[in-house]
Amino acid sequence: MNFSEIREKDVINIRDGRNLGKPIDLVLNEEACIDALVVPGSSAGFLSFLKPNREGCAIDWRKVRRIGDDVILVDTELNVDNL
Repeated sequence: MNFSEIREKDVINIRDGRNLGKPIDLVLNEEACIDALVVPGSSAGFLSFLKPNREGCAIDWRKVRRIGDDVILVDTELNVDNL
């Protein structure tokens, strides 16, 4: 599977069923193995859609539980609303 396939999938947190968005980046280690999956952070506030948060937040790759046809299931305490 390549990144273009991964970035088309929704990332769902199995702890609360929340959709964290589609992956925007990957964090690789020195051996070019995936360390984290980056999802968009939220940009709260009026007109936030004009200036989305491009930094995102990283989900440790060890928190990925399953990659399906349409979704990536993760088990994390991450709350993107608090970014």
